Formats: sequence, structure tokens, C-alpha cells
Amino acid sequence: MAQIMLLCFARIAEPIAFFSIFPFMSQMIEDAAGVAESEVGFYSGLIESIFSFTQMLLMIPWGRAADKFGRKPVLVVSMAGIFSGTIVAVRASISENSTPKTQARAFGYFAFSNNLGILLGPLIGGPLSRPADQYPSVFGGVQFLKDYPYALPTLTTGAIGATSCIVSILFVKEPTQGDVNGSSPKAMTTTEIMKASGVSRVLFVYTFTMLLALSYTARGYGFSELQISIFIGVRGLAQAIWLLFIFPRLQQRTGTGGILRLCASVWPFWFAATPVGNYLLRLKLDTAFWAFAPLLLVVGSSVAMAFTACQLAINDVSPSPETLGTVNAISLTLNSALRSVAPALFASLFATGVKKQIFYGYLAWIILVVLAIGYRRSLRWLPARAEGKINNSPTTAEGFDDSEE
Repeated sequence: MAQIMLLCFARIAEPIAFFSIFPFMSQMIEDAAGVAESEVGFYSGLIESIFSFTQMLLMIPWGRAADKFGRKPVLVVSMAGIFSGTIVAVRASISENSTPKTQARAFGYFAFSNNLGILLGPLIGGPLSRPADQYPSVFGGVQFLKDYPYALPTLTTGAIGATSCIVSILFVKEPTQGDVNGSSPKAMTTTEIMKASGVSRVLFVYTFTMLLALSYTARGYGFSELQISIFIGVRGLAQAIWLLFIFPRLQQRTGTGGILRLCASVWPFWFAATPVGNYLLRLKLDTAFWAFAPLLLVVGSSVAMAFTACQLAINDVSPSPETLGTVNAISLTLNSALRSVAPALFASLFATGVKKQIFYGYLAWIILVVLAIGYRRSLRWLPARAEGKINNSPTTAEGFDDSEE
């Protein structure tokens, strides 16, 4: 269990660093680079996309390195700031530090640590940017912070990353399950891995899942920034409850495939509810909206379990422990590619539907409902190995068990 917590700590540093820049990025571009206000949005989007683009290019090399040289070297080098390979090493290591009975809980912690990093990043970046202006009584006399107003939040997140790197060097153990030191007679190529039984089908399901996830934000209700923050915060809390307390037990009872089908059944209603809520607000029926919105938000947040379930399915169809890093890297490459295009695509659909009043402005939501129904149908091709049915047979997998808690 201690190793799982250490790996989650390593994981949390990356989203903290990435999301910490969002509160001040636009202002920093305008101030430091002398960019015209009308062009700030373009450069902000460019900076945001660089991370996904870098991951798309380097995830597979990192995954193969993790399979050949070990998880810990890749983790430590990435934590030092070299080309963001952390998530590949962490995902593979968590798989190898858990058993079939405990991996659902382990990956629930993993998903929660990622969400926590997304929450903490802006809370660091916003309050600590321009400290000489925000807190003149404390930092007003510090010339360095006047000259470099965005240094404090970046130094803080850098310190978190450095701490995580040192902790990983000292305490994270190299998983011993399987052979990750390159001594196998012949390593499988990426093409061979993709052709292995069930791999391509699970990766398709994973990509479909992420497409639905990346399509949705708090848009559609005309919320203020404060209301969007509250909305996202409540959703994050609900997701944490689903992942930490419900997902592990549900996965043991229904298997990974059962969770995916449950989430697939919720998704169409989740998407369809947004136009309904928007319609209520248009009619000034605020009481009716707020009567059903919280319950809908809590129930709809259950779809977050699909992401973790996909991770378990990916692990289950990996041809061998020696390919676990590469299989995860392929999935992350697909995810990064999707992140590069999906948000802009769906934003365009939203804008076009509203501007031209296609289906009364609800074009994007109708498309999402259709996609969600199609997602439910696609699960018919989930391979048996990815169903994740728990049995009581002995396993040779190394990992934590319930007695350690």
C-alpha cells in the first residue's frame, strides 16, 4: 500500500504543474511577450497544446524505455522535468504493485490523485502570481518578485516536482513482477503489440471513452465564472466519492466490463439532461433547475469510473508484463492526439449549433447523445480478457492486499 501512495504522490506533481499556469497564463503572455490582447487566446491555446503534442510524440518511446530499463528510471528522469513520461511509469508500476483483487482500489487512488492535482494547480497558480501586487505588505519590498511576477507559483510547483523526484529516488521500489530489464529473448514491436489479441479493441473503447469525456464542460447553462467553479468543484467531489468508495466494490461485483456498461447507460441521459436544464433556465424556472441539477450532477459524475475501468481493461489485455509500459504508452498517445483536436471540434459544434439554431441550438448535444448510444453498442466487442471478472484463484502477481491497510 505504501508503494501505491508513493506512486500517487509522484503522479500528483504533473497536473499541479500543468494546471497551475492557467490562472495567470494569459496575463503573462500579454505582459512578458508584448502580445496584443486580440492574439493572447491564440498563444494561450498554443501553449496548452504543446503538452499534449509532446506526450503524443514521446509516450511510446517512454513506454518502451520503461519496459526495457525499468519503471523507476523513467519515473525519476521524468519527475526531473524531462519530457513528461511520468504517467507511463506510474500506471505500469501501479499495475505491478497490485493484484487482480486490489487493482481497482489502487487505480481509484491513482485517478483521485490526478483530480486532486487538477484542483490544487490553479489554487497555487492564482493566489501566488504577482505576489508583490496582491500582497504588498508581505512581498512589496522583494524586487525579484516585482521583476518576475510569475516566478513564485512556478518555483512552488517546481519544488513540489523536485520533492516528488527525491522521494521517488529514495523510496519507490522497482517492481519485480515480470521482466522489465530487457533480458527477454525478443521484445515485441509496437505493431505486434497492437495486433495481439484484444489490444486494438480495448484501445478503441478507451479512445471512444476519452472522446466523450473531452467533449463536455460546464457550458450550456450560461453560468458565471463563479458558478462554473462551484459546478466543477461539486463534480470533482462527486467523482472522488465514486472512485474511492464505490468503484472498487462495484468492480469486484460486476467486473470491469460491468462498470463500463453502467457508465455507458448513464452517459446518454447525462448529455440529454443539459439541454433540458438549459430550457428550464430559459423559462426562468430556476427552482426546478436547482431541484434536479445537484442529483443529476452526482449521478452523472459516475461516468468518471469509465476512465479507470478502461485502465484496468488495458492492463488485462497486455500481452505480457514486459509490454505493459508500451501498451499504456499507446493509449496515452491516442489520448494526447484526441486532446489536440476534440475540444476545438466540439467547441465549433457548440458554436455552429447556437449560431445557426440547428435543432434550436442543441446540435452538439444531440450528436453527443447519439455518440453515447453508439458507445454503449461498441462495448459488445470488449474482449473476454478485459471483462475483469474477479475470482478467488491464487495469483502470482505481486502487490498490496487488504491486510496491509
